[in-house]
Amino acid sequence: MKKILFALLAIFLIIEEWLWDILNAIGHTLIRWLHLQRLERWLTQTSPSTALIAFLIPLLVVTPINLAAFWMLAHGLLLQGVLLEIGAKMIGTLLVARVFALTKPQLLTYRYINWLYTTITDWLRWAHQRIIETAVYRFSKRLKNEVKARFAAWFKH
Repeated sequence: MKKILFALLAIFLIIEEWLWDILNAIGHTLIRWLHLQRLERWLTQTSPSTALIAFLIPLLVVTPINLAAFWMLAHGLLLQGVLLEIGAKMIGTLLVARVFALTKPQLLTYRYINWLYTTITDWLRWAHQRIIETAVYRFSKRLKNEVKARFAAWFKH
């Protein structure tokens, strides 16, 4: 049972890494297209309270989308609801992660956020160490690298 759980977690982790790479690239592209470099520089220099507000804004933006997705699900629009929720999660992850990366030093001045961040990252580091030792993860990682190399070669031509 333990091997099955680790295999499933390894698959989840590799998918999450893939999505993270894609979302990160999309985020950087959007920053350039929307000319938000000045906003990003400003966020890195804000006060802790402004950083906290900036961190909460993406959550407030995504919440109505989540509610709409749940409304769709409750009214039998399963595919639409699931797709909207997946989109909301991706947008939310992109926005929250970007704002957190820019405001992390300010946010970590709050004792509770610092404790929460440290606790979660310590646990994730421990879990990641266990998962990367699995054969499924190593195979998935090789596959991911091959696919990335093929895409890079394809776009060069």
